[in-house]
Amino acid sequence: MKQPKKLRLSVYVDPDIMNALTEYAVRRNHSKSLVAEAAIASFLSPDAAERQEAATTKRLDKIDRRVSRVERDVSISVESLALFIRFWLTTNPPLPEAAQSAGKAQAGKRYDDFVAALGRRLAKGPALRQEISEDIPDR
Repeated sequence: MKQPKKLRLSVYVDPDIMNALTEYAVRRNHSKSLVAEAAIASFLSPDAAERQEAATTKRLDKIDRRVSRVERDVSISVESLALFIRFWLTTNPPLPEAAQSAGKAQAGKRYDDFVAALGRRLAKGPALRQEISEDIPDR
């Protein structure tokens, strides 16, 4: 007796899965049966787990490279800020004794203004480095 080319399988699936299967089949211009068969074959394939692991490893490697760049950029930013602060502190002479209390009050106000300006910049504006690079003409 000749075996049929394909065997029939009846399954019950969640309505959401059926909707997704139908939409995918329509988008690809394939039958639902063909899409389901390909999905089952992929799921049962011995190398399916290896493909998934390779894809996950590739994504993790990409994330690792991005995190490494962020770490490098943060390190450069911290070093730049520390160098600027050291330069600023060594080039500005201390205030005379008589002007120190007024200087401290002024410093407190300037600090509060700085924190407020920083908050506004972080909330809406482009980064200062972007503004600076846009203002500097190409050489």
